Amino acid sequence: MATTVSTKTVTSRDLWLLFEPIHSVTYFTPEGTSVFEEAGLRGFWRGYFAGRSAPLGTVGAGAATGAFCSYAPTMVAEALPSVWAQITPSEALDVRREGARAALARLLAGQEERTEQAAELLSEVAAAPDCAGRTLAAANAALPWPKDPLDRLWHAATVLREHRGDGYVAAQTAADLDGCEILLLRTGIDLPRSELQPYRGWSDTEWEEAGQRLKDRGLLAPDGRATEDGRRLHAAIEDTTDRVSTRPWAGADLHLIAETLTPLADAVAKVLRFPNPVGLPDRPGR
Repeated sequence: MATTVSTKTVTSRDLWLLFEPIHSVTYFTPEGTSVFEEAGLRGFWRGYFAGRSAPLGTVGAGAATGAFCSYAPTMVAEALPSVWAQITPSEALDVRREGARAALARLLAGQEERTEQAAELLSEVAAAPDCAGRTLAAANAALPWPKDPLDRLWHAATVLREHRGDGYVAAQTAADLDGCEILLLRTGIDLPRSELQPYRGWSDTEWEEAGQRLKDRGLLAPDGRATEDGRRLHAAIEDTTDRVSTRPWAGADLHLIAETLTPLADAVAKVLRFPNPVGLPDRPGR
């Protein structure tokens, strides 16, 4: 197989840039979103919260708000727990997988052999990760492993992205930033407010109050840009996230995994927009 991966050291961040787009088809493709509408869940967010929280069971807004971290509690409460009167967690998992599979089948058409290899490699990494303190990763890792290569690839990517995400939440919490403040800090560095606030449900008042708290801590300047202290704190959070995301990859052939995933991730990334609400940057050199 041809490769576009260099001989430099492959890091957990490099791998995140490859598996996150594969997971994200559930949010950013017609196939990934329409399946929830067809299942009777009107509006993107009811499908989102049903699908992403389904591995946890019939959770209410409190548990999901804590696990997802950066969503306004009022936004989560609009979907949970009422959505469980329309769909069960088991049904939501099936619907979510169906949408992701359909999207990947379209985007990765003609790369079946590579997809199979990628599914095998990634599932070996994601099969038994250390999920202590990682609620979403543990819940997804405990689900039955599918046999279809596309399903398997997506499920492995999902376990690993939630594993990394749980680590990010822990790093953010250790930095004493709440779910709104972490978004404000990011907008002060490299993401527009329009990509975050509307997609997390925070009111203008909540947003401005969070910004003031960061200014009081010296993390944001009066114009909303991150100060040097703010940039250092954000960099420390990212570095910690990278560091605590390395364990699942121990012993794996990271170059082979990156080499195999790169063409798949590039094919999928064509349907994503940059910047995006996930905070995923475009991969350098794509």
